[in-house]
Amino acid sequence: EKAAQLFREMAQVHVQSGTITFSAAISACKKGDEWEKALQLFCEMARNEVECDAMAFNAAISACERGAQWQQVLLILLSMPAVDGISAGSVVNSVRRACG
Repeated sequence: EKAAQLFREMAQVHVQSGTITFSAAISACKKGDEWEKALQLFCEMARNEVECDAMAFNAAISACERGAQWQQVLLILLSMPAVDGISAGSVVNSVRRACG
């Protein structure tokens, strides 16, 4: 929650958020089990035309995995330009968890 608040405050004072800032905020949401906020930030990256790197993709996937949101995990995976081992493993774990 503190990371999300800081992120909002940065926007209010017109501090440009880049790939690293967004990725760190998404990771903080993941660690706080706030997958919805993580996904919201991930989508905001695209709206703001901020480049999504592997760290951002993997943080968003992990956040959704922790929230048992396997459909969101698959959607993020499909939007990745290239899939790495970490992302693929998160997807497998998420689907496995959903199947019981």
